[in-house]
Amino acid sequence: MGYACPVCDTPQRDGEHLAHHLAFTAMLHGGDHESWLDERVDDWSDRKPAELAAEVTPHAEDAEYDEVFEDTVPRGRPDVGMGSGGSASGHEHGAPADAGAPAPEQVDDPEVAEALREAREMTRKAAADADEDDHPSTDDESDA
Repeated sequence: MGYACPVCDTPQRDGEHLAHHLAFTAMLHGGDHESWLDERVDDWSDRKPAELAAEVTPHAEDAEYDEVFEDTVPRGRPDVGMGSGGSASGHEHGAPADAGAPAPEQVDDPEVAEALREAREMTRKAAADADEDDHPSTDDESDA
């Protein structure tokens, strides 16, 4: 069980998540979320999430909030190896640059497939340039 946003009815896990939703949406987009907060909590932008939650939850309806864990729902995002031997940055040095990305042939949209091809080619060129920077040719040094 959670709370429905009193402005847009989007369900939130708890009061602090509701406070974050309201505040971030107000700061980023203004509009109804900002007006709603301005009318009810004068200093909402200065409040800590728990303080803001105490002010906004009485105005929110209870709502079903189905807890979904990212590792149980396919979202089309590449597996970056977090928690399974991957580095904290989400990639491992020496791993293929396209690890986790679908092959262009696996994508239905021709524009997406072409973007993947272009991205792979740009990555290949950037890696080759970086390798050249790390290991300059000795021919250049003999001319000096």
